[in-house]
Amino acid sequence: MRFIKIILPLLFLTLCMSSGLFAQDAKLAQQYYQDGEYEKAAVLFEKLYRANESNSYYFNKQVDCLISLEEYDACEKAIKKEIKKKPKDVELLVTYGNLFERQYQEEEAKGQYEKAIKKLSADRFMITKLANAFIGLTKYDLAIQTYEKGAKLLKNKNIFAYNLGDLYRRKGDTPKMIDGYLNSLAENPSRLNSLKTTFQRYLIEEDFDELQTQLYDRIQENEDATYFPELLSWVFIQRKDYKNALRQVKALDNKLAENGGRVFRLAEIAANDKDYDTAIAAYDYIIESKGKTSTYYIEAKRESLTCKRNRLVEGYEYTEIDLKDIEAQYETFLNEFGRNKTTASIIAELANLEAFYLNNLPKAINLLDEMIQFPHLNPNVQARGKISLADFYLMQGEQWEATLLYSQVDKKFKDDILGHEARFRNAKLSYYAGDFQWAQTQFDVLKASTSKLIANDALDLSIFIMDNLGLDSIARPMELYAESDLLVFQNRFDEAFLKLDTIQGSFPEHSLDDDIFYLKSKIYIKQRDYTMAVNMLDAIMADHADGIRADNALYQLAEIYEKHLVDLEKAKTLYEKIFIDYSGSTFAVEARKRFRKLRGDNL
Repeated sequence: MRFIKIILPLLFLTLCMSSGLFAQDAKLAQQYYQDGEYEKAAVLFEKLYRANESNSYYFNKQVDCLISLEEYDACEKAIKKEIKKKPKDVELLVTYGNLFERQYQEEEAKGQYEKAIKKLSADRFMITKLANAFIGLTKYDLAIQTYEKGAKLLKNKNIFAYNLGDLYRRKGDTPKMIDGYLNSLAENPSRLNSLKTTFQRYLIEEDFDELQTQLYDRIQENEDATYFPELLSWVFIQRKDYKNALRQVKALDNKLAENGGRVFRLAEIAANDKDYDTAIAAYDYIIESKGKTSTYYIEAKRESLTCKRNRLVEGYEYTEIDLKDIEAQYETFLNEFGRNKTTASIIAELANLEAFYLNNLPKAINLLDEMIQFPHLNPNVQARGKISLADFYLMQGEQWEATLLYSQVDKKFKDDILGHEARFRNAKLSYYAGDFQWAQTQFDVLKASTSKLIANDALDLSIFIMDNLGLDSIARPMELYAESDLLVFQNRFDEAFLKLDTIQGSFPEHSLDDDIFYLKSKIYIKQRDYTMAVNMLDAIMADHADGIRADNALYQLAEIYEKHLVDLEKAKTLYEKIFIDYSGSTFAVEARKRFRKLRGDNL
């Protein structure tokens, strides 16, 4: 007993020391190999392999060292010895073939590779090991042969489908790559999401045609496999073909007796990408087919209404009748679901419609005045409601009410984007009132806002005030311009035009000239008179190409040609000019994106 007590700790200590020495030798061998000291590395790798013959890594490294030393006879002797010891390890035949190949003995090498495949047994581990050995030598065709024979031996045609798809990807054979990956879904449907990532990473636009074709064929062959139509809907989404994607997700929703969640998610994607027609069709499908019992019913109704409004006002081609029709739909929604915290966002949208499109400011103000007082209203929704309400008061000329509401939001959300937005609008109100120094101080602070939009707008206004107030001791032109800017905000366009003309008449060739043209262009855009808007912006580029409004004017011109006059070549030229001639502009990055999109690049 005493002997055991003594010997066991000694054995444990010996094992620990051996383990430490093994790790030390492994590290040293790797270092020698990396330093090109192959002779020393070979000795250590052989020693490591003899200590652990189940780890073929050390043997392969020993072989690599001997080949690098061109000790081909010693290498062959070592390989033959291993083959004799492990006759079922077909990977060794690949090692032997590689030795012949390194000596330019191609036929002998080919013989060993073929022998390795011929000797394969129905052992999945050995099949994978042999294929990986070929892959390590970039012999993809031999790896493919290995997997194909392995599938026959194991009597499962799809067991190595994913591996085959990966090999065909490496070879650049896209149709066979897609075929392999799709076959792998039959073996393992849970692989669907990882395949989406793979396709997104490796397929170019033209390749999606091939994927789409193969998916159609498979859907016809196997109507019960839901993963193929799901993948097809994903393909349509990648191609922004939301209409066909909707067809697929509706079919899946019906087939699987789902609650509309899949359709709702597609509707959100389509709406974000401004395909309002498809989004509305998707939301209306949920409303009509799922009914009031669906958890998505209210949300679908709300989002459908929002999309209908956005489709109308963003298209700029609406009539008074169109506006009245969408107003009636909002009222119907609120009559059905009530006016409460749940419907607050819809009330805010209706108020926006009344103020900016139906010119009914009293109704817009009443709607928001009631909304911001709802019990338990989400604080963010309430804050946004207050900001909009302040805007409407400002449009109505009640500046004191406006500044009070802006200040409330600023105080409650001091370090939040909502607070920054309220502070920006309050500063702009001071600018409208002619208090330029105070406004500029606030704009300078807001240049550091975490909101890029607020920061850029604050920077623009700060520079604008500094440039135009600093160059002229007479403040009157700036005061008149700020008053004109407020009139535009209030949609009092005729009065704004008169005031702007007064500046040009009373203060000819003033530094505000380019700003006046720019503000006039904004009025014409609101009035949908794009020809006159272009004339104003062209005047800026002709006479003030070095001014601070030049990049704004160029970007606005490009947008008009792209979205309204539909001259895409002209728009593309203008976007290109922005990021080349005005590379420091805040519009440069977005202009490059728009240019690439119009050029047809796959983004």
